[in-house]
Amino acid sequence: MVWTPLHAAIHRTIRARKLFKRQQRILVAVSGGQDSLCLIKLLLDLQPKWEWDLGIAHCDHLWRDDSSVNAEHVENLAQIWKVPFYLEVADEPVDSEATARNWRYRVLESVGLLHNYSCVVTGHTASDRAETLLYNLMRGTGADGLQALTWQRILPNGVSLVRPLLEINRSQTAQFCQDFQLPIWEDSTNQNFKHARNRIRHELIPYLRENFNPQVESSLAQTAELLQAEVEYLEQAATELHEEAMREGKREREEKILTPQHPLSTSDSQLPLKLNRRILKNAPLALQRRVMRQVLLEILPYAPNFEHIEKLTALIVAPQKTQTDPFPGGAIALVEGDWICLQSI
Repeated sequence: MVWTPLHAAIHRTIRARKLFKRQQRILVAVSGGQDSLCLIKLLLDLQPKWEWDLGIAHCDHLWRDDSSVNAEHVENLAQIWKVPFYLEVADEPVDSEATARNWRYRVLESVGLLHNYSCVVTGHTASDRAETLLYNLMRGTGADGLQALTWQRILPNGVSLVRPLLEINRSQTAQFCQDFQLPIWEDSTNQNFKHARNRIRHELIPYLRENFNPQVESSLAQTAELLQAEVEYLEQAATELHEEAMREGKREREEKILTPQHPLSTSDSQLPLKLNRRILKNAPLALQRRVMRQVLLEILPYAPNFEHIEKLTALIVAPQKTQTDPFPGGAIALVEGDWICLQSI
């Protein structure tokens, strides 16, 4: 095996960030593109040092006429490398990038659980991180969206999702594939400009690189890295504040239900969710907003937007009896003394 600077960099990253354990069962998502081929080659080369048990998963979205041939190409590589191969095919073509991403993570986690892999690994790079930051910045997602591509996170059913290439850019993965003559499968959908991310990749990033900063991808990826640490800190602080603000409301609810003079009824079992305004009032605005976002994530049918969060945050200092218009799904919030009460209508 030829030991390159990229091998050394990924080896250091895995150790420093504790991304994998020795002898771990790892499922690698391989599309056949340059980033995923670079990823699987690096992990195969590092395998003797770590004694991993590697598997390859390929997701066929049915977007292209050649998608089945693409899947066969990846399966052939898995056979050459003597790595278990798992193919997942969509029931029907997915209709958007977001739908495709959600389906992909869901089936990758399912394959991982079924075959006892403790983590799923994807080939996202610093270039993807920069593009995601720009994409979410234009959508107005706030700091959470700007740092959305994190090194690792836990998927809903407990499988760990890991992205070990976030310090490597796309030009480096391309050079690596060229140096090792890896057979890249060219995905024609990457040239389809109806997808916003492709326009960012092929038009916006090159424009920014030429006119503003030759290292724009690295700079944006570093910004996402800084934001990740700050978001983690703020989210933890907001969780603690949220629990404190809810604690008295929960106690009051339980006491009312259990009082003999106040027998339990259907309406009592659906008492309003309460937040203590006094506790929230002196907190920084950033934490107030995060608490309200956490609350809304529990009651709305989808993630709250800026207007939803601001509408609820305003109740912290609003006059008595102030009431919001309904949130999606039918809940309202109103001010009662020291409390913000959320209830169904």
